[in-house]
Amino acid sequence: MTAMSNETLLREDICRFGRSLFERGLTPGSSGNISAKLDDGGWLVTPTNASLGFLDPARLSRLDRTGQLVSGDAPTKEVPLHTALYDTRGSARAIVHLHSTHSVALSMLPEIDPRAALPPMTAYYLMKCGATALVPYYRPGDPAVADAIKGLAGKYSSVLLANHGPVVAGDTLEAAVFATEELEETAKLYLLLRGMNPRYLSPEQVKDLTDVFGLTLPQSHDHE
Repeated sequence: MTAMSNETLLREDICRFGRSLFERGLTPGSSGNISAKLDDGGWLVTPTNASLGFLDPARLSRLDRTGQLVSGDAPTKEVPLHTALYDTRGSARAIVHLHSTHSVALSMLPEIDPRAALPPMTAYYLMKCGATALVPYYRPGDPAVADAIKGLAGKYSSVLLANHGPVVAGDTLEAAVFATEELEETAKLYLLLRGMNPRYLSPEQVKDLTDVFGLTLPQSHDHE
């Protein structure tokens, strides 16, 4: 398959996944953005002020390997966020950033551990997301968010931006989308069970998952 046909398919996939996320209410209005790396080191990203539900493959922003616009509409203001995650997370080939309701709500709770925003609630949360970091609030598009992401040193593929939303990297676009969805559903579970003393996965169960599936978790998932 040629580089051009690969890029064409990737453009179509970004729009297809974007529409699916939008239609299920996971990122309202013109919120959220998606990017994916190309074989030449450049990347595609959704344009600024664009609804993920109504993307045009031909108008996606194409950036070169330095992050400069090559073609398409002006890119999302969150380019520094995506750049920082690509620079520090070597395996990342795609990034999804949403304003999904339950993940945003989770990011606003006072008890959240910035090193592990969620406890080990389900096997699929650990398998898809690993652990989720929480970084402080920055206004949307603030270049300083890049320093906060770089401070995580590539240890996390799943990050919550306080009072803003999740940003998740994956080794494929599909993996990034699925992990973002898993994060949202786990945040919903946490909110539903908050204050009810739920039973989380034990350290032994977490170790079993890491051994069987080769997971690399950035820190201990032990919780009281």
